[in-house]
Amino acid sequence: MNPVISVCRLNHYFGRGDLRKQVLFDINLTIRPGEIIIMTGPSGSGKTTLLTLMGGLRSVQNGSLRVLEQEMCGASKSRLMHTRRQIGYIFQAHNLLTFLTAKQNVQMSLELHDEYLNQDVDQLTSAMLESVGLGHRVDYYTNNLSEGQKQRVAIARALVSRPKIVLADEPTASLDKKSGRDVVEHMQRLAREQGCTILLVTHDNRILDIADRIIQMEDGRLLTGG
Repeated sequence: MNPVISVCRLNHYFGRGDLRKQVLFDINLTIRPGEIIIMTGPSGSGKTTLLTLMGGLRSVQNGSLRVLEQEMCGASKSRLMHTRRQIGYIFQAHNLLTFLTAKQNVQMSLELHDEYLNQDVDQLTSAMLESVGLGHRVDYYTNNLSEGQKQRVAIARALVSRPKIVLADEPTASLDKKSGRDVVEHMQRLAREQGCTILLVTHDNRILDIADRIIQMEDGRLLTGG
């Protein structure tokens, strides 16, 4: 099977002129369908930068980055948008809309996909929230949920459209041990059921056992697992 993500000699820079600084150095990485991969490394090592490049949230400057067999370097805006719609994102800070309920936050993800326009998105959304243990909280506004519940809403939002890839940036950072464990186990179970690939950035050593493979970054370089 073809890789879902293939990175070859990828470099990245911040700033311009005299302030230009290289933050990623000659990254080579292959991620296969269905893998659960954890990326670790010190703060500032380039993990989040690499994750955002893979997700099409930053422009690729130098090297090759293929996501779902599409080259991201030099890709048009429409191509980037098409690729992004096949990826689920889970952010450290949830990025939920506080003026919407849990169900409405998740439902917004489905509304980005034309193939769901003629389906019962209300039922699909409720079922996904039920699958992460929030069936009794579907109509709660996110301000009335715990941190762990908010993160589970974020997982439901990322997975409800059945993406081929899920990218998660420190999803357990603000959670206690039990809540963090619950969150990643929900991710693991749903990803296995849906057959998607997960790349998870974390400092949390308590969840390393869910990974098929662990890769490590330091000072903008991939050290192991590529």
